[in-house]
Amino acid sequence: MAGMTEAIVRVLAIPERVVQSTGDSGAHLYYRYFFDTLVGDKYLCVVVKTLGNDSFVLTAYLTDTIKKGAILWPRKL
Repeated sequence: MAGMTEAIVRVLAIPERVVQSTGDSGAHLYYRYFFDTLVGDKYLCVVVKTLGNDSFVLTAYLTDTIKKGAILWPRKL
């Protein structure tokens, strides 16, 4: 993930999809697709955990697929 700080900030500011974790309801997975990463075209997933009034980034990783879970963003009407 070296050199991807700006991409992580972009994912959190303008996600394409936000999914609630199936294993931890307090964890939300923020996704955005990036072309030409060091390992090819991938989604960047940033996992944010919320405890009470405190939120923090647990991890970030590149992946081919979006995990299953309740879709929080974009919301369906």
